[in-house]
Amino acid sequence: MDVRRADERYPGGDAAAGIVSRHAFSFGPHYDPGNLRFGALIACNEERLAPGAGFDEHPHSHTEIVTWVVEGELTHRDSAGHETLVRAGDVQRLSSAGGVRHVERNDGPVPLTFVQMWLAPREPGGDPSYEIVRGIADSTPYAVPEAGAMLHVRRLAAGERTAVPDAAYVYVHAVRGTVLLDGEELDAGDAARITDAKGLDAVAVTAAELLLWEMS
Repeated sequence: MDVRRADERYPGGDAAAGIVSRHAFSFGPHYDPGNLRFGALIACNEERLAPGAGFDEHPHSHTEIVTWVVEGELTHRDSAGHETLVRAGDVQRLSSAGGVRHVERNDGPVPLTFVQMWLAPREPGGDPSYEIVRGIADSTPYAVPEAGAMLHVRRLAAGERTAVPDAAYVYVHAVRGTVLLDGEELDAGDAARITDAKGLDAVAVTAAELLLWEMS
């Protein structure tokens, strides 16, 4: 298990424009050949947008983009004609496939915080697609078969225990609160990369929310 702390993330964004980004993997000008991916996961970005701030239209291709809103509301628009307001508890996936463009903004009156995760598909190309699942439940994993991955959302009360999936690769991102994972304490923004996970549990020290990627 490889634990990466929140303060180890690469800084990004544009604070003057109301955008603060923190990248878990090699990203943009922060090129790190030793930190390009884990399993299918190639990015896990924490994004904070001030009211009125956002990312202008930009392209993506050959990437599965999964977004989890922590606080606020995210306005999504893409070149395939989708326009959606994504709220806390929703899972949004944009499969960029052979190519798509999108806009992400905070059109609301309060700050927006979201986690965006990029996965490499097993096969490149194809047609872009879009999906949003409203208010996903803890007991309903979200599958991204194109990348051989499954997202588990776990919301825990203090003292509650949850099983970590047994898998070749498991990525655990602490969204909020504090959990104890195999003797390691994870706070908000911390992450653990686990290879050949088997028989592991996470125990909430405080009320907590976790995103767990199960990857083959």
